[in-house]
Amino acid sequence: MLFGKLLPREGNFFEMFNQHADCIVDAAHSFALLVAHYNDPHLREKYAQDVDNAEGAADRVTHEVNKAVHKTFITPIDREQIHMLINTMDDVADLFQDSAETMSLYDIRHMTDEISRLTDLSVKCCERMRTAVNLLNKLADPATAEAALKACEEIDVLEGDADRVLRSAMSKLFREEPDVRELIKLKAIYELLETITDRCEDVANLIEGIVLENS
Repeated sequence: MLFGKLLPREGNFFEMFNQHADCIVDAAHSFALLVAHYNDPHLREKYAQDVDNAEGAADRVTHEVNKAVHKTFITPIDREQIHMLINTMDDVADLFQDSAETMSLYDIRHMTDEISRLTDLSVKCCERMRTAVNLLNKLADPATAEAALKACEEIDVLEGDADRVLRSAMSKLFREEPDVRELIKLKAIYELLETITDRCEDVANLIEGIVLENS
């Protein structure tokens, strides 16, 4: 058992989850500002850089969590749950960066109402996700566990709303957009933004499993 005694019994996983969730919300808010100020090239570049910075910070936290899993003898929750949770959360941060980069690469000329609505739903999903993540270290309290599950349920509702916005956006796009190139560009952006809410739902499902197993 000497090997086990030399390793830390618990890493600060919950603190790192919280840090990562903060990075995701920072990326979400920066992306929303990018969308809101898209017609201003200077502000667009500034907020795109803010998205990149938040995603980079999230990557560093992800690396630290995955490293800590291998160095920690006893983890506060199942190792596979830690691995799945932090990497699925990181997917959310990556998607905001992907969306911002795709807008630039595809030379999107203007924002649509659908982009704004999907962005708003994505931000709300990320905020609810942070709420749920922040509660993970207090699951022994029944009220806290219930609050975490409620936040996850709200994410499910928001993801359903995003699905409906995407379907409506696609229908409008194929009926009304005469420029095939513009259609392809906007289709890609709509799908990326809806995928953000899908990944938030994946995180919510993982958190629900953790709550049910540890409360």
